[in-house]
Amino acid sequence: MFTLLSFIFFTALVAVISYIKTRNDNLNSETGYFLAGRSLPWFVIAGSLFLTNISAEQLTGLNANAFMNGANVMAWETTSALTLIVLAFVFLPRYLKSGVTTIPQFLENRYGKKMRIVASFIFLYAIVIGFLPFVLYAGAITLGKLFDVSNLLGTTDNTTTWIMVIAIGVIGGFYAVFGGLKAVAVSDTINGIGLLIAGMLVPAIGLYELGSGSMTEGFSILLSEAPERMNAAGLTADANIPWHGMISGVIIINLFFWCTNQAIIQRTLAAKNLAEGQKGVLAAGAMKIVGILMLVLPGIIAWHMHQRGMLDIPFKMADGNLTDVLNADMSYPILVREVLPGWLTGFFGAALFGAVLSSFNSGVNSLSTLISLDIYKQLIKPKATDLETVKVGRVFGIATIVICICIAPSISTSDSLYTLMRTIMAVINVPILAVIVMGVLSKRAPAIAAYVGLVFGMIFFYTTHFVMGGDLGFIQFHWLHLVGLNFVLMLSIMTVIRYLKPQEKAFVQHYTQEVEIKPWKHAKLASGLLVLSFVALYAAFSPLGLTSPDGSLLKVMAAIIGSMLGIYAVIHIVSKVIKNRMAQEANGESQPQ
Repeated sequence: MFTLLSFIFFTALVAVISYIKTRNDNLNSETGYFLAGRSLPWFVIAGSLFLTNISAEQLTGLNANAFMNGANVMAWETTSALTLIVLAFVFLPRYLKSGVTTIPQFLENRYGKKMRIVASFIFLYAIVIGFLPFVLYAGAITLGKLFDVSNLLGTTDNTTTWIMVIAIGVIGGFYAVFGGLKAVAVSDTINGIGLLIAGMLVPAIGLYELGSGSMTEGFSILLSEAPERMNAAGLTADANIPWHGMISGVIIINLFFWCTNQAIIQRTLAAKNLAEGQKGVLAAGAMKIVGILMLVLPGIIAWHMHQRGMLDIPFKMADGNLTDVLNADMSYPILVREVLPGWLTGFFGAALFGAVLSSFNSGVNSLSTLISLDIYKQLIKPKATDLETVKVGRVFGIATIVICICIAPSISTSDSLYTLMRTIMAVINVPILAVIVMGVLSKRAPAIAAYVGLVFGMIFFYTTHFVMGGDLGFIQFHWLHLVGLNFVLMLSIMTVIRYLKPQEKAFVQHYTQEVEIKPWKHAKLASGLLVLSFVALYAAFSPLGLTSPDGSLLKVMAAIIGSMLGIYAVIHIVSKVIKNRMAQEANGESQPQ
């Protein structure tokens, strides 16, 4: 009873506050509905960015990966902090200066109107196929197991999944379709606070249970029994994310996700000004570093508790038959149900429900924006009024919800929820990122370079990964290495085209004065602290530190100092080269004779 009451109370509280905060907003204008009137302060941006990303597919999927593979999967979270720094300094100033509402609009400014249409359809694929169904499915199995819905309703797990998918889709769609971006962002912020509190309690109580009444003893067990599972970097050949794969693949994928992904970027485009946007982005980066405590650590704790017989993880089903493979996707919700008291489970369930709605709402709102502004208003009715444009966005938002509800349950047949989502997205995210990066680095890269690069990139990754399985005949590639190879090949091809057929006039970005673009004065300091946190984390949880008997504080400090000096030198050299190169292009000095 307490579980249900606490769930209802917190869920209702979020709904009421969101309504109060948005009831007087004009949701019939494009800017009001799609960009919250460009009025979001930094803390709303930070909370919304964090919760849009931290949903059930992250909590369940990433903890499941940690259950199977150990701490090296934290790379998805920790490198996010680094890529958010890139967003704050490289991409966000350009987006806000152009006054764009979507990433395809930014591409139109750089490469022409056709690229906007092409990019819009690619983003629609990413949202409908590679994002929303995973959010629904992960939310369904997590909440279903958390509240033991199958026993409550007397239904099979498959039927329960369908019921939960429909419920989440309908409720989440109502928020996004009828509330606009501001309703989504406000509810994100409130749910984010609740999820942080409840989410941090899971590993804390889990360690307490593992250590038989002592969190310290529980943490000691993690470091003494199978200490290799606590290595932050993948140092073994069979690591889920080898250290070199983190550089060649994870960082590149996260650059797309945090710097060019419409569902994420839309929050930052709604910032009051650049300073507020940068504060929000960098604050979200700090939350990503802290977030590993709730996104990775519980999975490792669940593995140890399972090994000790303290947690019962079911086996996977295949074609109606029980297999001998543990269903790792169930490890996190089962851990939560086992370690949290009933009333707190309800509070956590409400916060998690809000997180699921947040990610789902964000995807639906971004999709509505793309369809309304980049397709309907560009191809079908250029002179459509704001009211007509918003109406079309709502109609297509509802249609998308129905499609995603039908797709979501089929994900249950995959081996790894999180890895499947990332590989599907990699078909389009690296090509889009490469095209945008080329447009930023070269002011004379022509549109044809972007089209050729885009087609090559999508075909290359799909063929080499999904068809050839990474086997190129002479060498076997990890899928993360294919990501890096694809990125380099695309940039190389586009660079060749740029020199063979350069754009006649250098691209000039115009300031639309939609918002003030004065940078935040403490942005560099905040970024430095984020990088320091990243380096310290990897040095501490390595054989130099806590995961080996030979580790010491002196070795960790030496690694931190050396790494920080190396990173500073690389950033200084690269930024200087890029600035000089862009200046040459702008002056026409690099134009072929």
